[in-house]
Amino acid sequence: MLTTIDNVVNAVSGVLYRPYVVPLILVLAGLYFTFRLRFLQFRLFAESIRVVREKPADAGGTSSFGALMVSTASRVGTGNIMGVSTALCLGGPGAIFWMWITAILGGATAFVETTLAQIYKKRDPEGGSYGGPSYYMEQGLGQRWLGVIFAIVLILVYAVGYNMLASFNTQSAFAGFGFYNENTAAIIGGVLAVLFAVCVLGGGKRLIKVTEILVPIMGVLYVFVSLYVVVTHISSIGAVFKGIFSSAFDFKSILGGFTGSCVMWGIKRGLYSNEAGMGSAPNAAASADVSHPAKQGLVQMLSVFIDTLLICSATAFLCLFSGVEPTADAAGAAYIQACTASSLGSFGPVFIAVAVSLFAFTTLIGNYYYTERCLRFLLRRMPGKGFLLGYRLAATALVFVGAIISSGLAWDAADLLQALMVIINVPVILILAKPAVAALRDYEWQKRKGKLPSYRAESNGVKGTDYWAA
Repeated sequence: MLTTIDNVVNAVSGVLYRPYVVPLILVLAGLYFTFRLRFLQFRLFAESIRVVREKPADAGGTSSFGALMVSTASRVGTGNIMGVSTALCLGGPGAIFWMWITAILGGATAFVETTLAQIYKKRDPEGGSYGGPSYYMEQGLGQRWLGVIFAIVLILVYAVGYNMLASFNTQSAFAGFGFYNENTAAIIGGVLAVLFAVCVLGGGKRLIKVTEILVPIMGVLYVFVSLYVVVTHISSIGAVFKGIFSSAFDFKSILGGFTGSCVMWGIKRGLYSNEAGMGSAPNAAASADVSHPAKQGLVQMLSVFIDTLLICSATAFLCLFSGVEPTADAAGAAYIQACTASSLGSFGPVFIAVAVSLFAFTTLIGNYYYTERCLRFLLRRMPGKGFLLGYRLAATALVFVGAIISSGLAWDAADLLQALMVIINVPVILILAKPAVAALRDYEWQKRKGKLPSYRAESNGVKGTDYWAA
């Protein structure tokens, strides 16, 4: 039964990732937003760093940094290690170049979807805010049914596909150790599930506090180890970059088999990693307490860069500078473990196992946060305590189940469902782009005038919003 399901999912996913569907949508949308926003990824990069340091106006509100850490917790996960390893083994070194392109163009897309989530967000009874793509589909387009579909797909992607996959990837990182046996996966899954339950049963505020601590620590440590490998193998730098660029532009190979090419793997794993255009991060970004929607757009643009240009590149360099050749048979944990063992000795595999565990844990938390936002949209209110408890326990059970199943169906289902999110979300933000573009212009105009940017919806041509009407 599972084999049949996997075959169907694989067939549909194969169609969606051919040049004329998901990759084309992402690249064209990213190019369009990049030009329309006048290359804000480069112009306002320094401003995005400044904005992320701002504190919320309300002492109890969610800061830009807090929202950044939740979205980065979801983005920075096992995909940054296992996903990059898989892309290198199945698509070659050129896949890294196309990951970089996906991130650079995706920064503009992330700005638009996040700014829209801020513009159309709603105020909660406690004075905070909430929102996301489902809300701008309902308010901006006037199509609640589309928001409902999107919310359901997102819950399936994050609570089921991504969280089960993160759990599986975590236990697979220990497969090369001598203590690993037929019971190890269940034990690791049980530990992950218990830790996950402790966090989610504490509610959203606890999720943000946990990720604010873990994400920076694990990210800095991981990049530092990668830099050490690069420095100690610095003589290989020419060969590494030559391999990346020559493989990236081997058009004969690319056009001869696109579904297995570096372009497809770079875009597919780049999307899985940074999520730009999927409409996931806006669910966290809408909760940020900022004086202007464009501020959070800039912050989430920065999150895409942190994820792909920093963390994914760190994994790529850990692998490529080691000198270990990628092979299809070693895709995933086996390749990255072999690379770190070659460069760092016995410390390498242990470090990767710990890094994967930390990345996976924060991914589980960030992913769950998104699904709870979507539940609120579907029910038109916060779920009752009994319902929410049952939902959180079910999400905990899925974390455990993910550790003990085969990874094949989980990877294929995640690829398919994330593609559906892109197909729904990107056309919507293309239609609704005008308010986001106007918000950026308004923000930059106020900055030039020496003002502290603030936002009023109606003066920017947006009517009927809940949060910015006053």
